[in-house]
Amino acid sequence: FLLLSLLKPGATADITRADGVVATFKVDSVQTFSKNAFPDQQVYGDTPDAELRIITCGGTFDHAKQDYKDNVVVFAHLDSSRQG
Repeated sequence: FLLLSLLKPGATADITRADGVVATFKVDSVQTFSKNAFPDQQVYGDTPDAELRIITCGGTFDHAKQDYKDNVVVFAHLDSSRQG
């Protein structure tokens, strides 16, 4: 996930489900949030349709805490699905 923050809207991610169906998600946005003000509802809340969130660490590394100060979140929606 090192380069996750470089994804652009319109990029796609294929996810193979346990039943063999491949779900293709299209990126809507990539946003960075401070871990101190992370928008739980926006990221984890219910959505009316199938959506994907990909989350990783980002921003400045805090050596004292041995952790990054931010999270990078990719917001994507289901674009299509097919048998794998």
